[in-house]
Amino acid sequence: MDYSKESTRRTAQVKTEATGGITLQYYDSSLVEEAIGSRADGEAAVEASRDQERLPLVMLHGGGPGASSWSNFGTALPGFAAAYRTLLVDQPGFGGSDKPPVVGNYYRFSADAVVALLDELGLEKVHLLGNSLGGGTAMRLALSYPDRVGRLVMMGPGGLSLNLFHADPTEGVQRLMDFGADPTREKLRAFISTMVVNQELVTDELVEERFADATAPGAQDAMRSMGMSFWNPETAEGGMLWREAHQVRHHTLLTWGREDRVNPLDGAMVALKLIPKAQLHVFPRCGHWAQIEAADEFREIAVQFLNRHVERVATSSTTGGSP
Repeated sequence: MDYSKESTRRTAQVKTEATGGITLQYYDSSLVEEAIGSRADGEAAVEASRDQERLPLVMLHGGGPGASSWSNFGTALPGFAAAYRTLLVDQPGFGGSDKPPVVGNYYRFSADAVVALLDELGLEKVHLLGNSLGGGTAMRLALSYPDRVGRLVMMGPGGLSLNLFHADPTEGVQRLMDFGADPTREKLRAFISTMVVNQELVTDELVEERFADATAPGAQDAMRSMGMSFWNPETAEGGMLWREAHQVRHHTLLTWGREDRVNPLDGAMVALKLIPKAQLHVFPRCGHWAQIEAADEFREIAVQFLNRHVERVATSSTTGGSP
């Protein structure tokens, strides 16, 4: 199937209390399946039955310069789409989505927008997979809207990562700030180099693509607005998600690259201890982009984890979780 950028891209108008109304861009694997009319009826019936039994999977990208759902997860879409209806969402301020000023802390700002998108698409409940900033958004969404979430897959998640031994800001975050202060290709390459162990992945093409997105109209203002929501004392505490981690009742898969220089591995320990149904998988010789550096292993582990989800009738003791 052709899970290309153009064949899966859509936009939707959503409304939240903070934004009023904004446009979000997303990529939906189900659009490809709907467009194929030549499949045998039997195969189509099997696929439809599978999709009805399994919750859709929503992927939320990280927050570096030029980040978007496609840049983070475009190469992973075909593999995940083979098992789940998969949606890649450009969070507010990123990719093809609108870039309004952030009101309050970014995690709640974005989580409310993602829920509004789910409402627009008629999706009552989904699995969430979030990388870095997207992990923080996924966590806030699960805390604020527990009945809308099946299982959580977190990749070096922001807000949950509490460094026990590494200094703050970490190397990756410092290089992100360096780019924000002086947005050049050289500083962007230095930032991207902290994302991966395999430096051959830091190609000129990748740098140019991310630089174009990072310097597009409104992108720099959006990055500053997002960043200030974590530094402003009036809103920063909303991003300290580790303080609320004990409230999460969903099965949660924490994944980390052993050599992560943005949110280092020691930052996983508090979340692993506090989230009652958390488990941790560590990828060796891998940085902050497990979906790229450890693509096959990451997909296999994530899909196996999601496949264990069982829906059951919600009660006061089971709301928001699965066995």
